[in-house]
Amino acid sequence: MTFTIHGISASKGVAIGRVHALERDRSEVVERQLDPSRIEAEVERFARAVDAARLELRAVKARIPDGTPREIAAFIDTHLLMLEDEAISSAPIAYIREKRCNAEWALKLECDALVAVFDAMDDPYLRTRKNDVEHVVNRVQIHLGGTDEGNRRSRSPSENAAAGKIIYADDLTPADTVLMQHQGVAGFMTEFGGPNSHTAILARSLNIPAVVGLHRSAALLRDGDEVVIDGREGIVVVSPTKSVKRFYERRRREIERIRSARRKLRATPTVTADGEPVVLQANVELPGESAGAVRDGAAGVGLYRTEFLFMNRIDPPDEQEQYETYAELVAALKGAPVTIRTLDLGADKQVDGARPDAPVTSNPALGLRAVRLCLKEQSLFRPQIRAILRASASGPVRMLIPMLATTTELDEVLRIVRDCKRDLDARGEGYDRSMPVGAMIEVPAAAICADIFARRLDFLSIGTNDLIQYTIAIDRVDDEVSYLYDPLHPAVLRLVAATIVAGRKAGIPVAMCGEMAGDARYTKLLLGMGLREFSVHPNALLEVKQIIGETQVAPARKLARRILRSTRTSTRHALIEELNQTAP
Repeated sequence: MTFTIHGISASKGVAIGRVHALERDRSEVVERQLDPSRIEAEVERFARAVDAARLELRAVKARIPDGTPREIAAFIDTHLLMLEDEAISSAPIAYIREKRCNAEWALKLECDALVAVFDAMDDPYLRTRKNDVEHVVNRVQIHLGGTDEGNRRSRSPSENAAAGKIIYADDLTPADTVLMQHQGVAGFMTEFGGPNSHTAILARSLNIPAVVGLHRSAALLRDGDEVVIDGREGIVVVSPTKSVKRFYERRRREIERIRSARRKLRATPTVTADGEPVVLQANVELPGESAGAVRDGAAGVGLYRTEFLFMNRIDPPDEQEQYETYAELVAALKGAPVTIRTLDLGADKQVDGARPDAPVTSNPALGLRAVRLCLKEQSLFRPQIRAILRASASGPVRMLIPMLATTTELDEVLRIVRDCKRDLDARGEGYDRSMPVGAMIEVPAAAICADIFARRLDFLSIGTNDLIQYTIAIDRVDDEVSYLYDPLHPAVLRLVAATIVAGRKAGIPVAMCGEMAGDARYTKLLLGMGLREFSVHPNALLEVKQIIGETQVAPARKLARRILRSTRTSTRHALIEELNQTAP
């Protein structure tokens, strides 16, 4: 019988094949009290397990094929760094000695504490980083359990077993994903995870169709079942009929034809069909991701997230470490501009050790986060600003301030920037004295007052992820209300339009770096609204570039005005369909 399971789109594309289910070892970790004479031996056992996990990951990294995007190895490096961090390598040892407990239990206690911190985070992207903690901890737990490589949860099937198969698992680590790609899997399905999980990001980077978040689907799928993954729609068709398979086989061929055509766009300029130039840049979080983005035609980095530097560690990075990271990114771009966003963490994010005594807030989304935290904890903020300024001596750098809501905050930020410049002058450090400073427009108050911010800043960048959920008052990752998340809500469109107009009147550029910018359904609408700078996930670059090249601005502007005037949801969505079907 043919039926469909709905999940979350993680990586576009179509895959057809047989299910290969990977079983997770669900054995419970139990606490055992140790005799005092056994404590140091237990500490040594834990250290050996961490070393074994480290060696295993290095072996995985060594097997990554030549020509694989650099960001793939960067994910493995992330887990290696976590194994070096005191939160994983040292904190459990303290538990073993203090509580006289077994290593497995000590590691579980530390994992639970770290996961609780991530669960409290407001940012959906950062919240999913708890998966990295769980993946690394589980790898160490496996070695503590003494299982051999061949019996480890059947996580690494032989190449013959995996080739052409659809992998189904509760979750996949970056190491699992890389190995299975090397083995030629056709696609991934996971019980858990979201579009921002590392499994999803890796699948997109490797162009492997994937659907995640298939909650409670284990009972519906059996090893060997034939399935179709529709990565665009986020669905899995089980036991497809011949006609369904023919439909998806045609779609798969069409997708490959389109991808092949898009690859030819890499070296072409980004302009509309009637010749208007558009700036198309990439969002990245690791310096290594920039090379692939530039290869695909990005004009630079429109959003570099700095949170990665601060996470999974006890002490925050100092000025020199940050400078070296930012300078590496600037050098890799070889003259293309980079926009570095200052720290966008919150009071609930204590994993960085910066505020260990901070009270737990009941609503992190509205609490002490982003620029609010940075202004309160200037020992975090000032070293970062100095590091960004120093990096600007190497190439074109812009600094982006997240979550600005008041002119009082802006006054304080600009004062601190002036102070940091004086600090660097006194040290004889070079920097770009006219380095642009901009605001991320992601709070409705900032969008409403965009004209005020625009008069005092060098550029604006619209962060639609938060702007939408703050405007509509919903958490987009909450299954109970996520259906309300709508980029076409008239309030959202009016705020976006007001920001674009404010920038134009002030004579400063306005970019969009949120997910809406990388969603091809809205490209023509945004062009019609006057947006001329997009910053998108690297995997969306060529698709957005293609649509920009197909767009005539005048008809797009006309339909955009109709969409902005529309008061009915169904009408707006119908007009978007009409706009996207308009011939160039």
